[in-house]
Amino acid sequence: MRTDFNPPTDPAAYPFVHQVRVRFAETDAMGVVHHAAYLPYLEDARVAYLRSVGHPYAAVRDDGMELPVVEVAVRYLRPLRFDDLVQVHLVPASVTGATFQIGYLLATAGQTAATAVTVHGITVGGRPARAPAWLAGLVDGG
Repeated sequence: MRTDFNPPTDPAAYPFVHQVRVRFAETDAMGVVHHAAYLPYLEDARVAYLRSVGHPYAAVRDDGMELPVVEVAVRYLRPLRFDDLVQVHLVPASVTGATFQIGYLLATAGQTAATAVTVHGITVGGRPARAPAWLAGLVDGG
């Protein structure tokens, strides 16, 4: 596993939060969010984060760059249920060569439901590429 970041469980450690509401279609017969439904929550927060730092994903793609997910790890701690309002906290964790990691904390009603890490490749024209300065700067708080 390439994920070497252990996401903190303190929401204050995350510079960005995005809110999603659990839809009925994302739950199983027990009324619990299906494990695969967490991945779109991470993606939604990631896209909103890029937009908030002035690099909407459409503009990143217009520059010829893609940021594919190459690995994901989720630690499920407490179930999410239909109509829960979920705060998806996000922190850029590391940039190394042609990859970067993002950490997440998913919480509802003040309780941690899950933590996650996504590892992304950086490609330009379908080939691995070094992180641009703006992306590396996000890890440094820039």
